[in-house]
Amino acid sequence: MTVIAVIPARGGSKGVPRKNVREVGGRPLIARAVDAALAADQIDAVYVSTDDAEIAAVSALAGARVIDRPAELARDESSSEDALLHALQSLAADGVSPDILVFIQATSPFIDPAALDAAVGRVRAGAADVVFSAVPTHAFLWRNTPDGAAAVNHDAAVRPRRQDREPHYQETGAFYVMRAAGFAEARFRFFGRIGIAITADGDALEIDTAEQFALAETLAERWNR
Repeated sequence: MTVIAVIPARGGSKGVPRKNVREVGGRPLIARAVDAALAADQIDAVYVSTDDAEIAAVSALAGARVIDRPAELARDESSSEDALLHALQSLAADGVSPDILVFIQATSPFIDPAALDAAVGRVRAGAADVVFSAVPTHAFLWRNTPDGAAAVNHDAAVRPRRQDREPHYQETGAFYVMRAAGFAEARFRFFGRIGIAITADGDALEIDTAEQFALAETLAERWNR
């Protein structure tokens, strides 16, 4: 089976300008994502889909192949699925037809290549059609309603200890491994049999704010990563 990774990275980040080329631990975010994918034994090739010349240059220097994303697919309202579907179409035009698609987000700076390999292995073996990264959580969740706060994932009158509660799982956004044909048909990242790749809490950091950049820099120094 052919396994390719696609990392969508547009240039027009609003929350943190030029986010994908800002450095964490001395490496641009996009380069860190490419590094993780290249270090995974199960991934055959790594592509970055971008509309931005600087991101393209940094990605190529890190060892990725670049897919030029049209401007109409790199707007604020454009979805990751738009970029992935375009990437598959571009690859097909070049005669590349992957069996497994690994969707990686550059905003997760601490992706473990071994976790990527394990997730690919599950899809390759037919154990799941999609495997996504997540961390367990025992948080009591609430929502606001016109009548006040309402419990979401628990009975507000029952407060069991953490060890007595079944965990829920929160997507980290770091990676999604999918059967490529199934994704092309569904046109969405979740379809068929869905599996969870439970990752370490540190791998769950997703950068969307300046404060999260500062936290990532601190963790990179502490972990030497």
